[in-house]
Amino acid sequence: MRDRSLSVVVPVFNEAESLAELDVRLRAVLDRLGEPAEIILVDDGSRDGSWQRMVAIGQADPRYRMVRLRRNYGQSAALAAGIDLARGEFVVLMDADLQNDPDDIPRLLATVRQGFDLVSGWRKDRHDAYLSRRLPSEIANRIIAHVTGVPLHDVGCTLKIYRSEYIKDVQIYGEMHRFLPALVKQAGGTITEVVVNHHPRKYGTSKYGINRTLKVMLDLITVQFLGDFGSKPIYIFGGAGFAAIAASFLTLAYIVFDKIVFAKSLIESPLLLLSVMSFLVGVQFVVIGLVAELIVRVWHESQGKDPYRITTVAEASPASPVAAGAVHEAERPADEGRWTLS
Repeated sequence: MRDRSLSVVVPVFNEAESLAELDVRLRAVLDRLGEPAEIILVDDGSRDGSWQRMVAIGQADPRYRMVRLRRNYGQSAALAAGIDLARGEFVVLMDADLQNDPDDIPRLLATVRQGFDLVSGWRKDRHDAYLSRRLPSEIANRIIAHVTGVPLHDVGCTLKIYRSEYIKDVQIYGEMHRFLPALVKQAGGTITEVVVNHHPRKYGTSKYGINRTLKVMLDLITVQFLGDFGSKPIYIFGGAGFAAIAASFLTLAYIVFDKIVFAKSLIESPLLLLSVMSFLVGVQFVVIGLVAELIVRVWHESQGKDPYRITTVAEASPASPVAAGAVHEAERPADEGRWTLS
């Protein structure tokens, strides 16, 4: 049940030193907003006393909700836990290390209320090491924007605000939190970005490194595959299968032509084996596609969800005939008839 206008979800992993200042700044921002709000801090298996400090902070302000995970699951899992518990109409995600600025929250909120479903922060003036953080991020941002078709300058910026209905049902795992804009787009959401502040790290050390780049690229392949072919896998497997079968017949035709025109031996040509292998591989791809179709159908039917999302239904008013032009619109609840790929 939604009983808040705004939910602020903050994953915490060994950020004990920054929590006191984060608390002061978050409370100041929410006090200025003057709207019903909540702050959800998720302890992702911290070992530096972060949980004890979180509990002390929460006792001083009823807007806080504290969540403690059994172990360190990673940022995506921590965000997922906070999102599941969020009760606000809008959900803000941000880091606990104070590099994201809580003072940007009112601007994000004002922008999303202009009719957007996601407003992403853009750290235009970023204060991080260039070779280990900024350069890999710039390369990844360009690749992700090109592949997903979501033209954001800073996909990796955690500071974002979402309409609740566009993020609640998304399953986040791996490094998938950075692909939430792509998932929102696939669900039909509207996206924009605003320039936000970015500060140098004051406390602790960064939890990220260049080794995450490979994981991000692999997750990108997963997200794009699910978005394009998750509901019709036969299109990609069947397409690849037919291409392999076509290549097999073309190779066989070339072998026969060589035999008739140049009297070359079929047995000695390696192309004959290649033709047979291409045909078998093509058949296997088609079969895999059919099996994947069965799995997808069972999945959707077991979920009981419609493969579409309705925003507005226009129908004739019961009191007046359609011929008179009396039509009214009925808004369906945002969560009704919605499905996402996970």
